[in-house]
Amino acid sequence: MLRLGLFFDPFSASKLITASALSPFSSLDYARQVFDQIPQPNLYTWNILIRAYASSSDPTQSFVLFLQLLHQCELFPDKFTFPFMIKAASELKAFLVGRVFHGMAIKASLGSDIFIQNSLVHFYGSCGDLDLAYGVFVKTPQKDVVSWNSMIKAFAQGGLPEESLELFRGMEKENVKPNDVTMVGVLSACTKKLDLEFGRWVCSYIERNEISVNLTLSNAMLDMYMKCGSVEDAKRLFDKMQEKDIFSWTTMLDGYAKLGEYDEARRVFDAMPCKDIAAWNALISAYEQSGKPKEALVAFRELQLSKDAKPDEVTLVCALSASAQLGAMDLGRWIDVYIKKHGIKLNCHLTTSLIDMYAKCGDLEKALGVFYSAERKDVFVWSAMIAGLAMHGRGRAAIDLFSKMLEAKVKPNAVTFTNVLCACSHTGLVNEGQTLFNQMEPVYGVVPGEKHYACMVDILGRSGLLQEAVELIKKMPIAPTASVWGALLGACRLHGNIELAEQACSYLLELEPRNHGAYVLLSNINAKTGKWDRVSGLRKLMRDSGLRKEPGCSSIEVNGIVHEFLVGDNSHKLSKEIYSKLEEIAARLKSIGYVPNKSHLLQLVEEEDMKEQALNLHSEKLAIAFGLISMASSHPIRVVKNLRVCGDCHSVAKLISRLYDREILLRDRYRFHHFKGGNCSCMDYW
Repeated sequence: MLRLGLFFDPFSASKLITASALSPFSSLDYARQVFDQIPQPNLYTWNILIRAYASSSDPTQSFVLFLQLLHQCELFPDKFTFPFMIKAASELKAFLVGRVFHGMAIKASLGSDIFIQNSLVHFYGSCGDLDLAYGVFVKTPQKDVVSWNSMIKAFAQGGLPEESLELFRGMEKENVKPNDVTMVGVLSACTKKLDLEFGRWVCSYIERNEISVNLTLSNAMLDMYMKCGSVEDAKRLFDKMQEKDIFSWTTMLDGYAKLGEYDEARRVFDAMPCKDIAAWNALISAYEQSGKPKEALVAFRELQLSKDAKPDEVTLVCALSASAQLGAMDLGRWIDVYIKKHGIKLNCHLTTSLIDMYAKCGDLEKALGVFYSAERKDVFVWSAMIAGLAMHGRGRAAIDLFSKMLEAKVKPNAVTFTNVLCACSHTGLVNEGQTLFNQMEPVYGVVPGEKHYACMVDILGRSGLLQEAVELIKKMPIAPTASVWGALLGACRLHGNIELAEQACSYLLELEPRNHGAYVLLSNINAKTGKWDRVSGLRKLMRDSGLRKEPGCSSIEVNGIVHEFLVGDNSHKLSKEIYSKLEEIAARLKSIGYVPNKSHLLQLVEEEDMKEQALNLHSEKLAIAFGLISMASSHPIRVVKNLRVCGDCHSVAKLISRLYDREILLRDRYRFHHFKGGNCSCMDYW
């Protein structure tokens, strides 16, 4: 072209730019270099390059080019230029910039152009302003299928699925023939509404009207079936699909996992022809979010050994959460090192996860270290640190941090208040808790919800103000939930108020008839006062209702491996050594005058020696004994229990920490207990 002089011909040069910028083998850098050499590019050439940049990974370059066009080109942007510029603004969700383009188009008398109006509907929908999007749509005189599609999609993605479906019905009345893009938007609305019946009708509509079904539409149908809970329909469609991509496989995997069908989810994962990081994340997060942290970490280790993909931010957040649930400090530390080693920048999600992991694994100082070294702290980072202090019984420190959060001009949310109220509950800060609770709505604009009322009932109840707790429940503007009655029931257990406990339990079981925890708490209260006939009656009620008490389970991490113990467990390979250690502990405790507190047994056991034996079989004692025989004396013993630690185990842990000169960190369902030198961090206020 240079030799023939064609490069200086605007038409020939535009052809070269088109090939360089828009072909399957295009190179934007090369196209830009060519463009910069053209003496006088025509408007078509400008538009081609602007279009390419608008669809690129860096749409801001189209803005730069547009400004150059205004200054260097004799012609003003036309009806083809503005749709590309509005698309770039949509990609970046640059609302103010898009508004400028809208205004410029109107001034150029192009405001009624169908292409520009369709682009504006998409733009305003992408930016979340559905009123403006609908305003443009209504004023479009000659709506084509793209106009309807843009508005249907905007409503569906903007959280107004009913309006989206209503618009589809209106489209039919206007005799505008829908296409595959229309149906993707309509199916998205069905998915948001979880409307399986209408979703099935849409699928049959697609078939009846012979609408072309491509991979995108097949995936939309698949996603709708899975999210609406119809595994059979989803599987039938999946098996029929001629073409499948990573989204198809991941939809099936995620759907099975969320329905609790983990074997099927794993089968789908294993059958995947290509496992990218999205597939691994779907499997790991499904396990983690479904309360299966062990399986999540097994999958995470598989990913490390495979060469399919590398962990990304989502993977690490899920793995940290699973480590936190299990109290797997070694793996949590490894992930922290991995992040630093690979130069992964700590965003707020990762920072929050690291704080949560260290706090739940018992290393509060490390959690504080992560918090104070974070460059950016959003409300979730602050809330996570407040929660960490709360679970470790550092109520005053949690309130101080809340004050620093306000000084940093970070507005607290509902989660923040739940965490700071929990901190007050764990440390008996009644006045402080009441002040914070009363300030929530008038000062901070956060309306108290069920969790906040449950925390306040817990604060009042724990401190013995049971009548005040009852009065608060009576004044609640929302119906008391199970968590509120559960908090009152727990307080009654602490203070032995059987009459009020029975009332609270009655209300709780009305809301959750199969709540085994309510029966167990009431059993606890009766057992504490020796009313074994009532304990037996409650246990019979549980048996007749088919309810089983959740078994106590304690876990401990040793050399990177998490060991789990159930009540009376003898399945561990070192079971013989563990029970031998328990006998040694029992003998040493007896020698210093320790007498087991048999009121913590939930069943009627006649013989005294059997009572002692039953208490010795509690899972946390097995885990502590295993820690004593497996870990160096310099290492703290970290135990995680799924239930509230019983009073006898709490007393025993204090004595073991003194007799064996060991630091023991025990995390139960509600908080941490740091045992050292015969004392506990909770100061027996729990």
